[in-house]
Amino acid sequence: MKSSGTTDLPLHYGKVPPWLYERMSSLGLSIIEAILIDYGKEEVLRRLADPFWFQSFGAVMGMDWHSSGITTSVMGALKRAINPQATSLGIYICGGKGQFSRETPAELIRIADQTGLDGHKLVHASKLSAKVDNTAIQDGYQLYLHNFILTDNGSWAVVQQGMHKQDGTARRYHWHSENIQSFVEEPHTGINGISQGRILNLTASGAAANRNGILQISQEESTKILQDFRRLMMPGHHDVRSTDVDLKRLGSLLYVTRELQLDHFEDLLLLKGVGPRTMQSLALVSEVIHGAPSRFSDPARFSFAHGGKDGHPFPVPIKVYDESIQILQKGVERSKLGHADKLKTINKLHQLVIKTEEHFTPNFDVQQVIGQERTDSWKYGGRTVMGKAKRPSASPTSSQLSLF
Repeated sequence: MKSSGTTDLPLHYGKVPPWLYERMSSLGLSIIEAILIDYGKEEVLRRLADPFWFQSFGAVMGMDWHSSGITTSVMGALKRAINPQATSLGIYICGGKGQFSRETPAELIRIADQTGLDGHKLVHASKLSAKVDNTAIQDGYQLYLHNFILTDNGSWAVVQQGMHKQDGTARRYHWHSENIQSFVEEPHTGINGISQGRILNLTASGAAANRNGILQISQEESTKILQDFRRLMMPGHHDVRSTDVDLKRLGSLLYVTRELQLDHFEDLLLLKGVGPRTMQSLALVSEVIHGAPSRFSDPARFSFAHGGKDGHPFPVPIKVYDESIQILQKGVERSKLGHADKLKTINKLHQLVIKTEEHFTPNFDVQQVIGQERTDSWKYGGRTVMGKAKRPSASPTSSQLSLF
C-alpha cells in the first residue's frame, strides 16, 4: 500500500443544497462509469487516490474549488450514487463523516460476506490507515472523515480528512493499496498541507526505533516505497485568479469550444447542436475522464465547467449542468449496449483541445471570462447557495475575448 498524496484546504462549513447534491450524484456516477468502461476498476482507485485529480473532480462537479467541503460532499454524493449499483459496478464505498466513519468495519464485513473477500484484512487496512494519519503522524490534524473505497477483487483506496482546530484548515490524506509494502514506514505517496512547524512523524524512516517501542502495527519488512508522492496546497483566497489556472490550457479550451466551428469536424458530428457553453463543460468533464495525471496540476481550471455553489468563479449554470449530465448518461448507456460512439466523441473533444494547445499562445484576461460568465449566468439558470442569478437590469456590452 502507499499513501498517494495529501491536500491542505481552507476549512468551510455549511451543507450542499439539494439542487446541487442531486446533480453531483448523477454527474459523479456517470464520470466513474465512463472511467470504468474505458480504463477499469483499478484506474478508478488510482484517480481517487490522486489528490490533484480528486480536487479537479470536485471542481468540475460545482463544489467550491479550493475548500475542505469538496471531500465530504464528493464522497457523500459518490457513495449515494454508486452503492445501489455496487454489485454491477464492482465498486463499494464505505464510511463517511463522523459517526459514518465508525461504521466502516461493519460495512466492510458485510461486503466481504457478499464477495468472498477477506473482511478482517480489509478492516485491518482501514483501521491502520486511519491510525497512521491520526496518531503516527502528529501534525495537528484530527481525522473526522474516513472513506474506504473497495473493488470486488480486493483492491482499495482511502480518502480521509482531518481538521486543525487552531488555524481553521483541513488536510486530506489519500491511500492506495497498489504495491503496498508497509503501513508504518513512509507509506504515503503524498501529504498536502500548510506547514505547522516541526511535527512528530513516526512513519519516517529515521523513526524506526521509536516505532518499535510505541507501535507494533505491522511485522512486514519495509523497503523504500515513497513513490509518486502528490502534494497539493490550496490557496486561502476564494476567488479564482489567473495564477490559479494554466492559461494555455484554459485558453485552448475556450478557443476550441467558442471559436471553432465544431460541426466541420467529422469526429464531432455527434455533438452537433450542442451549444458552445455546454461544449465548454463537456470538454472539462472529458478531461477528468481521460486526462493524464499531469493535467490536474491546476484544479481551479475545472471550476470553469459548472462554476461553484458559492458563486466562484461564477454561479452554477443549472441548464448547462443538466445537459452535460444528460449527454454523458446517454453515452454511458449506449456504451453498455455496445455502442461507444457518444463517449468516443466526447473523448475526441478532449483530444482536439490538447492538439490546439501545441501552438496556442494565450492572450486573454481570466477576469473577463469570469465577468462574461456572471453576466450571462441568468441565461443558463445560474444558481448559488444565496439564490438564483438575476438578469442584469442593463446588460453591459461584452467585448470579444481575445484568445488568439
